[in-house]
Amino acid sequence: MFCFHFVSCSISIFVSEQNQIAMENQQNTTRSSNVIATAYTDYYQKVFAYIACRINRPQEAEDLAQDVFLRLLGYQQMIQPVTVKYFIFTIARNIVTDYIRHYYVRQQAAVCLYDQVITYTNETEEKILTADLENMELRILENFPSQREKIYRLSRYNEKSVDEIAEALQLSPRTVENHLFLGRKLMRTALRQCI
Repeated sequence: MFCFHFVSCSISIFVSEQNQIAMENQQNTTRSSNVIATAYTDYYQKVFAYIACRINRPQEAEDLAQDVFLRLLGYQQMIQPVTVKYFIFTIARNIVTDYIRHYYVRQQAAVCLYDQVITYTNETEEKILTADLENMELRILENFPSQREKIYRLSRYNEKSVDEIAEALQLSPRTVENHLFLGRKLMRTALRQCI
């Protein structure tokens, strides 16, 4: 009987202690919720001004100020009326630091992407324009007299010098220069008209 009474007393003491702990936790939660609610009304405008001053974006500052109080809820068990102000501004400082760091990373990424897009766009356009100009040049070249066409092709596509062309075609260097001068002049005029 003694043993049963002892166990029964021990269980009732244990249950009583558990109930007391649960009530204390509920009171602490209610008390810290009240502290957070009071802190929200007391400090929201100050937190908003603090954040807005540092990031110069009012709408985002509003969101970040709300985030401060949401994060504060995560520290409910640790909050005391004396320390709540310090918690709030420490959280606000950390949120602003994170925001600024992310802002600059996004800016850098945007600049990098923009530079790549311009490079790819310019390269593609340049390739198309170059191909079009080369095709126009070949069509214009077909209308040259045969001797001028040969000289122009050797100079332009084979990168031969005047002396090399003169030797290959058994012409005087002066004749080759004259044909090149006239061929280039005709080509420029024709391309200007096309462009």
